[in-house]
Amino acid sequence: MRTLPLLLLAATIGQLSASAQENQAAQAINAAGFTKHISKLASDAFEGRRPFTRGEDSAIQYIAAQFKELGLKPGNGNSYFQEVPMVNIASRPADQLVIKGKNDSISLQYLEDFVAATRRVQNQVQLKNSELVFAGYGIVAPEYNWNDYAGLNVKGKTVVVLVNDPGFADSTLFKGKTMTYYGRWTYKFEEAARQGAAGCIIIHETAAASYPWKVVRSSWSNSKLYLQTPDNNMSRTILEGWISQESARKMFALAGISPDIMNQAKKKGFKPVDLHLQTSMVINNTIKKSTSHNVLGILPGTKRPQEAVVYSAHWDHFGIGEAIKGDSIYNGAVDDASGTAGVIELATAFSKLKQKPERSVLFLAVTGEEQGLLGSEYYASHPVFAPAKTVADINLDVMNYFGRTRDITIYGLGQSELDEYAARAAAKQGRVTAPDNHPEGGWFFRSDHFNFAKKGIPGLYIGPGTDAIGHEPGWAAEQIATYNRERYHSPKDEFDPNTWILDGMVEDTRLLFDIGYTLSNETTFPKWKPGSEFKSLRK
Repeated sequence: MRTLPLLLLAATIGQLSASAQENQAAQAINAAGFTKHISKLASDAFEGRRPFTRGEDSAIQYIAAQFKELGLKPGNGNSYFQEVPMVNIASRPADQLVIKGKNDSISLQYLEDFVAATRRVQNQVQLKNSELVFAGYGIVAPEYNWNDYAGLNVKGKTVVVLVNDPGFADSTLFKGKTMTYYGRWTYKFEEAARQGAAGCIIIHETAAASYPWKVVRSSWSNSKLYLQTPDNNMSRTILEGWISQESARKMFALAGISPDIMNQAKKKGFKPVDLHLQTSMVINNTIKKSTSHNVLGILPGTKRPQEAVVYSAHWDHFGIGEAIKGDSIYNGAVDDASGTAGVIELATAFSKLKQKPERSVLFLAVTGEEQGLLGSEYYASHPVFAPAKTVADINLDVMNYFGRTRDITIYGLGQSELDEYAARAAAKQGRVTAPDNHPEGGWFFRSDHFNFAKKGIPGLYIGPGTDAIGHEPGWAAEQIATYNRERYHSPKDEFDPNTWILDGMVEDTRLLFDIGYTLSNETTFPKWKPGSEFKSLRK
């Protein structure tokens, strides 16, 4: 009868020991480490970390050196690098975008009124007298009984569509304010190509897009990267582009249609409208095929090394682009030197564990996120760990730089059981989890965990909390809004050690360490919740 208490005592001591070493390892995540890595990665010397540039070489060598120093094993055979074949296309419209009606026309200025590019790997593409059709949101979603292309033949035509999805305007449609993937601009272009359209133009709206026109302008003023494909992207539309809200109003006026048609398109039963307008465009391309790189470091599991927990962040940003107030280096300090530094800090914490985890942990710094989640897409299609053996992806992108909060934001809250892991980890810190205040922004679909989700692997993506300690309600939300309005995707996204308060970033990353450490020692796999569009993929 005495053996049972002794066994219980031994088990209790073992649990306390494991908890103590976890807490001790978590202390390795600190402000000094973040300052070191962010100041390096976001420095002018790294030239904005654009793929195919010296900035890429500097960034990936720095990350790999950190992984090696921490004792992580190379994640791709004998190499810390995974080659990602890409094509760089610098598209430049040959002229203004001229839209012609029967008796008149309008001319839109490049960057001021419209942006346009092509994915087709050709030196020049040409759109000739293509008819314009307003196709509402440009969505085909049978599960929501919505089809903007019903009965419509758009072959050779250019479709003009709204950004976001119907739920943004009517909370009874789709998932209400929570954007679905149908609302993402990437989906709009994909669907237009599936429908056989020659071109697709998205009408920008700041609230619906969750960013102002200047973000579209800066993102599209430089060359763009795509994964190399066997057909050289000839299956995509000739033209992909955006026009400003004001330009859209001019276009509808030229067609003799009230701009209120954009509101009509937000209601169920809307039918596409032939605008009886035409446009032509020549786009000249400068093309370069090359190879970018993901950086992979692995801490092998002690009992189930074939199973893995993934921590991901993207190392890339926009490089050197259009100058704003004399500064042309897009340093990307918050987006996403902060997340990349977080992955390195997490690797540091795991390396401090005396008892290594039972499952492997993959630390993954991916390329091409800013170009459409390219590096994570490539990894998801060429994984080191099989999707069925990949437990979860914990993604770090745009971390908290303004101080501690009583809460932590979960993008896509309600998607998977990772919500509960996050809630338990937050409770240990005396904090709570909260849904995204702006689900209409579709943030769950806008970072690298999304490509894991598309393979059925649950993804966790956190954001800064909005209940800031020591500040009035609304203060943190204003910090986030100001960043999105003034610094996001601009040369102003720089590291400032005098104004950044890193204790919130440290606390959030320690929370992610707790989640990953727990997952790495379990035998079960977190599941998607009922109603998630990814649930069937895991099966």
